[in-house]
Amino acid sequence: MKTKYIDLIEQTYDFPQEEFELKNNTLHFHGIDLNDLVQRYGTPLKFTYLPKISDNIQRAKGWFNSAIKKHKYAGKYHYCYCTKSSHFEHVLNEALKNDIHIETSSAFDINIVEHLKKAGKITKDTYVICNGFKRDQYIQNIAGLINGGHRNCIPIIDNYEEINLLGEAIEGKFQIGIRIASEEEPKFEFYTSRLGIGYKNIVPFYNQSIKPNTQVQLKMLHFFINTGIRDTAYYWNELLKCLKVYIALKKVCPTLDSLNIGGGFPIKNSLAFEYDYEYMVDEIIHQIGQACEEAGVEVPNIFTEFGSFTVGESGGNIYEVLYQKQQNDREKWNMINSSFITTMPDSWAISKRFIMLAINRWNDEYERVLLGGLTCDSDDYYNSEQHMNAIYLPKYKKDKPLYIGFFNTGAYQETIGGFGGLQHCLIPNPQHILIDKDEEGNLNTRVFAEQQTAGEFLSILGYGNKKSADVMVEADDLPVPSNN
Repeated sequence: MKTKYIDLIEQTYDFPQEEFELKNNTLHFHGIDLNDLVQRYGTPLKFTYLPKISDNIQRAKGWFNSAIKKHKYAGKYHYCYCTKSSHFEHVLNEALKNDIHIETSSAFDINIVEHLKKAGKITKDTYVICNGFKRDQYIQNIAGLINGGHRNCIPIIDNYEEINLLGEAIEGKFQIGIRIASEEEPKFEFYTSRLGIGYKNIVPFYNQSIKPNTQVQLKMLHFFINTGIRDTAYYWNELLKCLKVYIALKKVCPTLDSLNIGGGFPIKNSLAFEYDYEYMVDEIIHQIGQACEEAGVEVPNIFTEFGSFTVGESGGNIYEVLYQKQQNDREKWNMINSSFITTMPDSWAISKRFIMLAINRWNDEYERVLLGGLTCDSDDYYNSEQHMNAIYLPKYKKDKPLYIGFFNTGAYQETIGGFGGLQHCLIPNPQHILIDKDEEGNLNTRVFAEQQTAGEFLSILGYGNKKSADVMVEADDLPVPSNN
């Protein structure tokens, strides 16, 4: 009988895959020996494989440029990175190696942009697309960027008052975009997005508030739907509605030359994941070109704002199974040495699923289990994979450590989880390792952040400064990485 974990994986999926392979009975990810990583740094562990960021950017650029060439599309393509997916400097530095642009969502994003400008990472030619509801500080920061000479900063109008607020703060002329308030899928909790301006109101808004305003030039129409870019009747219908608005607006606004279709490319969440990116890009370019040709208007330049697609597949988490609890005749709980709530908040907040695989012991027999986190919260668990309502792992053995990895966790988890701040039940952020390649293609690693200490928590909570708080706590009481 084929009862080993490797048998299960090979019978269930097409394995090995591009990023995953098995060598010496341990899992490798993009050539990284994950068991070696565990032995060097211990667990729990977060890692970011930086080259994957550039790889995905170049893939998307290739798809759009190929479609543009195939359809003889007259517009240009601009790739923007959605910074809220991960604001870390190492992420932005890697992404900006690829001649891309930036999309922001709040006031402090502009501070990051200013830092990147001073460091020479972006230039005055870099587009800075400013989305989001704009409060005073965001308005002032955008104005400061534009007044400082960055004329390719384009605030996207989210409500009717923002034009006047921006106009009061910005010296001279400036460019803007308008965000469409898209209609959501019927199963959604609401009908129309709270972001942007309704389809029917955009042309009247332009005629009444923008056209007479000699300080403002409308450059971009922005379109995005929450469910992302998917091959569904709903997505194509919303895109066509957007194109009708673009065409109507273009006929009265000659300065309009760009269409921003937002983000929404899905990322791999299972070894059975299937998505034809190239087809979707090709069809988007075809639909836009065809609609504009039939209407007799110039095609727009295309902007995208990919966040999860840019950074998501670069990240991973590794845990050790500490103990197994059998709570009844059927349910076995494998307890990990961290928390799902704190390290992968999307797994409990929106039931998001990630690729989950054992790191070692692939030649051992497998069993069905539930995974539990360290907090005392009943929601701190992980009980299924994307493709099936179950989890299977090598059988727990007290004398044989079992390490498990969750992959493609690089987007949103640190910011939503509150990186470096308070954590639920004071379960510390794990150490974070950056993995890169040198010019010869050799892998190298470095510690970006150590695991949080008790002293850091106590300092945040007001129990004194970090140094004195760390001294107060006995070493045996500090949660430390394991490296069996």
